[in-house]
Parts: sequence; C-alpha cells; structure tokens
Amino acid sequence: MIYLTMFVCFITSILITPLVKKLAFKIGATDKPNKRKVHERVMPRLGGLAIYLSFLIGFFILQPQHLIPEEPNAALAILIGSTIIIITGILDDIMELSAKVKLGGQLAAALVVVIFGGIQVNTINLPFGGELDFGFLEIPITILWIVGITNAINLIDGLDGLAAGVSSIALITISGMAMMMGYGFVAAIGAIVFASTLGFLFYNFHPAKIFMGDTGALFLGFIISVLSLLGFKNVTMISLIIPVIILGVPISDTFFAIIRRIVHKQPISAPDKSHLHHCLLKLGYTHRQTVIIIYAIAAFFALAAVIFSQAKIWGAFTLVAVLLILIEVFAEKIGLVGKNNTPLLKIMRGLKYVKDNR
Repeated sequence: MIYLTMFVCFITSILITPLVKKLAFKIGATDKPNKRKVHERVMPRLGGLAIYLSFLIGFFILQPQHLIPEEPNAALAILIGSTIIIITGILDDIMELSAKVKLGGQLAAALVVVIFGGIQVNTINLPFGGELDFGFLEIPITILWIVGITNAINLIDGLDGLAAGVSSIALITISGMAMMMGYGFVAAIGAIVFASTLGFLFYNFHPAKIFMGDTGALFLGFIISVLSLLGFKNVTMISLIIPVIILGVPISDTFFAIIRRIVHKQPISAPDKSHLHHCLLKLGYTHRQTVIIIYAIAAFFALAAVIFSQAKIWGAFTLVAVLLILIEVFAEKIGLVGKNNTPLLKIMRGLKYVKDNR
C-alpha cells in the first residue's frame, strides 16, 4: 500500500504543479530578480503548494495515524501545523511578510505539534550511564529544533532544485531508518512527502520552471524537523545525533552563516551571497554542477548517519570528530566564513612547514 500511495503522490505532484504555476502568476506569487538572487527573470513561486496537496492526498489514502497509538494526537497536530506553515508560506510568497510575522507562523505551527500533538524531547540516555531530563526546558528545546530546522531548509533554497533535492535525501534517509527501527508512522509520512517532493522536482530542477518558494521550503523544513523528533526522541544521545548528521548540509550552512555574520558584525538575520551554493558558484562551478555537488554532500551525510547508527560508542564519537574536521576544512577551503578566516588550514600549514623543515 505504501508504494502505491507514493506513486499516487508522485503523479499527483507532477499533474498539480503546472496548475499551481498558473495560480502563482494569477495571484502575484512571483520572484523578481535582484542582486542577491541567481535567476534573471520573473519566476512563479508557490510550488510548495503542489507538494503539500500531494502530501494531503497521500495522507488520506494511507491514513497513517493508526501507526502511532502512543501519540494519538500527533497525526492531526502535524496536519494542523503543516496547514499553518503553508498559509504562512503562501502569504509570504504573495506579499513578502516581515521576519517577525513569518517567525510567528512557525512558532504557532510548532506549538500545535508540541502542545496538542505531545511531540517533545523529554529525556536523553547518556552514553556512559545516567539520564538527562530536560524538565521545563523540553518545550522550548523542541520548539527551537522545529523552528531552527524549518529555517535551515529555507536558507538553502537558493538554486533550482537545491532545497527539494536535499530535503528528498533527508526524507528518504529518515524514512528508511525509521522503517528499520519500527517507526511505521514516521516511515509512512516521510515516504509520501518524499514522493510528493520528487514529483515537484521534475519541474524545479535546473532550469526551473517554478520555485517552491517559502510555501515549500517552510513546509519541508517543518515536516523534516517533526519527523526527526518522532523517529529519534527519548533515546540515547548517540541516536539523537542521527538527525543532526542527516541534516548536515542545511545545519552546517546555517551555522556558518551565523558565524560569518558575527565575524563581520552584521545582524544574524541579514541576507548575503556567501552561502554554500554561492561559494561553489564563485569557484566556477555551473548552476547544475553546484546543485549536484551539494546533493552528493547531502548523500554523504545520509550515509554517515546510517553508519553512525550502527557504530559502537567510541566509533560513533570518532565518526563525529572526523565529520566535524571535514566540515571545517571544507568550509575554510570554499570561504564559507571568509577568505581570511581559515584557522584550521593555518594550523595544518604550520604543521606541514614544521615537518618539512626538520
């Protein structure tokens, strides 16, 4: 049933997207070129609505709510939260809402999931024994995770097919791992959103005929954040790191964007053209090559998450350490923080110099 539903979602997304494109032009949900953007012509941006509608059809066909008896309100909360996010995204795609209003919509959606749905990070079993109970912080931490990941996906939506492709890789990884761990609800939701996104990607890959807009980026970020909570909550600290690794591309890009703005004494919310995809474009890669490179990086993180999930404690710690070093070296190589902010590369050059002059 799941595979048939995925096929229906995929075909529905392909059929609905051209209609959404016409609607976007009709209601003025378009993206105009400017100095910060890569495209050079007016583009329709409402594509996330096609993903959402396809997801809804898949949800009502599959009716996955019976797969999560321990969280009876979770399915309805996800539907309500998703609808709030979609409305926020549509309004932003039409009239460009202020950052505060967009954040308000995200917080409202997160609160529905956390309060009504009961989806919260409560405790973590520590690797060397004992348990960490978040207590009164469990709600703020859960909301911070949902809002943070939602915005991280939104931040990487800068090239044709980029956010859709990276999200698809994250969704199929979360869904596959959830299936192995026996979380049927997470696997089902992840699968139908993946299929819906893949159908939209048919029109969104370079050269794009339509953008997903904030409607899509916020929806995908919201769904991914909630599914990762459902699939990996109330487990060990090692397991809690799994979704962080799966989402390595958007999380690291967001992290370095914050560091970059702090270093350059800019507001954290200030837009710029120094994100991962911008840096790769500056290095001479084409639009399509840049997207494929980032897909490959996202797939590498997904594979690392699978390996991490099977590793022993010390193996897991070693893998994380190696990943962090690789991320830092790569970030410094392409200039994610700035051309002159390369502390690790400087240390490596210094060690090489010492070695060569012994």
